[in-house]
Amino acid sequence: MEKTYNPAIVEDKWYRFWEEGGYFRPLSDKDPAAKEKETFTIVIPPPNVTGSLHMGHALDNTIQDILIRWKRMQGFDTLWMPGTDHAGIATQIKVEKHLEEEGLTRQQLGREKFLEQVWLWKEKYHQQITNQLKKLGVSCDWSRERFTMDEGCSQAVREVFVSLYEKGFIYRGNYIINWCPRCRTALSDIEVEHSQQESTLTHLKYSLKESAGHIVVATTRVETMLGDTAVAVNPGDERYKDLVGKTVILSIVNREIPIIADEHVDPDFGSGAVKVTPAHDPNDFAIAERHNLPRVVVISPDGSMTEEAGVYAGMDRYEARESLTADLKKIGAVLKVEPYEHAVGHCQRCSTVIEPLVSRQWFVKMKPLAESAVQALQSGENRFIPERFTKIYLNWLENIRDWCISRQIWWGHRIPAWYCTCGETIVSRENPLVCSQCGSHNLEQDADVLDTWFSSALWPFSTLGWPAETPDLKHFFPTQVLVTGYDIIYFWVARMIFMSLEFKEEVPFKDVYIHGLIRDAQGRKMSKSLGNGIDPLEIIAEYGADTLRFTLITGQAPGNDMRFRQESVEASRNFANKIWNASRFVLMNLGDFQGEKPSLENLSLPDAWILHRYNETVKAVTGQMNKYELGEAARLIYDFLWHDFCDWYIELSKNSLYGSDKEEQTRVRSVLVFVLENTLRLLHPFMPFLTEEIWQQIPPGGDSLIQATWPLEEEVFNSISPDGEMELIMDVIRHIRNLRSEMQISPRTKITAVFRATHADSLAILRRGENYIRTLAGVENLITGDKDIPKPDPALTAVMHAGEVHLPLIGVVDLEQEIRRLQKELATTEAEVFRCQKKLANGNFTAKAPAHIVEEEKEKLKGYLTKRERLAFHLLEVQG
Repeated sequence: MEKTYNPAIVEDKWYRFWEEGGYFRPLSDKDPAAKEKETFTIVIPPPNVTGSLHMGHALDNTIQDILIRWKRMQGFDTLWMPGTDHAGIATQIKVEKHLEEEGLTRQQLGREKFLEQVWLWKEKYHQQITNQLKKLGVSCDWSRERFTMDEGCSQAVREVFVSLYEKGFIYRGNYIINWCPRCRTALSDIEVEHSQQESTLTHLKYSLKESAGHIVVATTRVETMLGDTAVAVNPGDERYKDLVGKTVILSIVNREIPIIADEHVDPDFGSGAVKVTPAHDPNDFAIAERHNLPRVVVISPDGSMTEEAGVYAGMDRYEARESLTADLKKIGAVLKVEPYEHAVGHCQRCSTVIEPLVSRQWFVKMKPLAESAVQALQSGENRFIPERFTKIYLNWLENIRDWCISRQIWWGHRIPAWYCTCGETIVSRENPLVCSQCGSHNLEQDADVLDTWFSSALWPFSTLGWPAETPDLKHFFPTQVLVTGYDIIYFWVARMIFMSLEFKEEVPFKDVYIHGLIRDAQGRKMSKSLGNGIDPLEIIAEYGADTLRFTLITGQAPGNDMRFRQESVEASRNFANKIWNASRFVLMNLGDFQGEKPSLENLSLPDAWILHRYNETVKAVTGQMNKYELGEAARLIYDFLWHDFCDWYIELSKNSLYGSDKEEQTRVRSVLVFVLENTLRLLHPFMPFLTEEIWQQIPPGGDSLIQATWPLEEEVFNSISPDGEMELIMDVIRHIRNLRSEMQISPRTKITAVFRATHADSLAILRRGENYIRTLAGVENLITGDKDIPKPDPALTAVMHAGEVHLPLIGVVDLEQEIRRLQKELATTEAEVFRCQKKLANGNFTAKAPAHIVEEEKEKLKGYLTKRERLAFHLLEVQG
């Protein structure tokens, strides 16, 4: 092994080895007998074809890779199905921006030529995202890679659309929808992101026609008043009961509109009377449906005012708002304008403020599909991890609205509907040549495409070949787990469940593993505007993929957001180096050892202890993996390797390794190799590259760690280590080391230590482990006895459950000099305690400083208080 670990060389080498060797493919591809094995399938949440790897992708795919590598090692016939999403709106925006740089628009190119450009763009950037995923170490079966617009997936999309249309679940109609003026397309409710925004609430006076006076309405969107067709009040509002049925005059346009009563109106909002603009507000649209009100469209799809807006026609909607407000003030129609903060909907893709518009669109009836999903959840066919997301998901199902699936863009699955001049609409699995109603050849296909989420809703079974009954579909469906973030439960998870229950009559996956978001060190969401994003590829380039993976997985728990800190990356890198150096030590001291399993005869106390701890770790790690507590599983492996194996057993083994007893050397080597080799198996799903590189050099060797078997708990190891014996010896060593460190006694200085045991059993154990204490604690003279042996004075003391450890100081340190050092350090610590207490008592600091800074200061104070207590105690000890 090289002296230092170089992840750049190692990772590229092993990824090529695995991919070229077909290790990512299911066992049944090579061995038909493996068809009898239990399957474990994951479909990758398809990244955008023109996207790039961000930290969310890195976490999501690390979790999946850990699961698939673990199950592969457990002997399952595993398949991790990769693929990318065509990302209709997002991709079209990118290509249009690229064309703008060349002075072109998609309209100038025409649909066919524009789509040619998009396909070229797709081919160019598709490889980028897949190569980035490979850099992370994902073990997908790339031979099966799919794309949401490949021939097979496209066939599945058409089959689903036509089938749902034939069942009456898909329909076309004029309804209020979310419209993005920038993307020029409809959006579903869950493609709209709401954020709080500072605005104004304008109170307008609408004059009564039949008598003097007026009624006041309040609005944040003054420009929409041009499309008002009623004023509504609550039927129980006593203030307005005599006005219901009367008429008001709409200022500027002089339109007469009625005052109506509707239960939807909140009498506590504003004046209790609201303007009704059916063409530009979903709630008003519903009121208009109930009261048969006309719809007046005053805002066009590009966000400008229509001819219905009169003198404001052609103005941008915000320009019209300012101009109209000024005109209304001139005629005395504005009662007041006040600051107002409210939630405003924005396009998820481009952040433009959306405009509710009445438009003719295609919809899916969601309630009938949701009913089966609710039953699947309640019967236990589906479960969310963590369980708290079940309630959120169920609440959404119970309040679901129809899904607008048509998009006014060109990139995507074109809606398979054709229109004839006779008025006939034809929805067909094959492109029709003639009208089924009148025989005309003059048919025109719908220009819209389907929402991207429509095709990705079929992903768990369309990727396996559906609607054909392919061998892969029969063998690998349903999948076992879906790994995703909580932000797309409604976008994707729910719709996959709907579609699978409808077309496969079973859930697409049993478990839905929900992970949180990755935030920066201050807890803020990573974003371009804040400039706090971290490129995972830069982390990989500097530290290696294993370091990034381990950092991500040890920092998260199912469903919880995590903070990404640089110090965590450094800690993971140090862990990788620790494993590398420990493995070098083991391999350099193997001699002619060939890898025999350790015999349980004549085991030393440390040998029995490490085998017992290894066995406990195997059981605990496997248990945590079964519960999807991957972060906790990684922590258990870390603690065992770093502390038990490297810090303790390797050090304890050196006397035997460097001694002259050949049988003892062989025994220790067998334990070292067995524990290291098997713990590398536990660690492999988390840090695949590092573990493969080391494992390949451990005798007796093997083909590849990626297909080695997962360690099993061995009952024989459970009873070979007497309870607590090694732990007591280690505790004594630890206390002696701590005392030496606190008094700054050099590790090379040999000292005397006195152990006064509380119980005879403890004394016997210490005497059996005396040699280990001498070696690892730098003790030349170890005196052991019960409470009757004299306590040295002056001495440092550490109190344990099993007794007391004393380090005599005479002849070891200069007492006068040590007293001065402790007094000086105690004074410095006192000053720090005073500074922290004063700072935390300052109300301005605690109120205005960021929460994490205040918390850090509290932790500092806690540490200084502990240090002060310890220094004062040692000062008394040294003074005698």
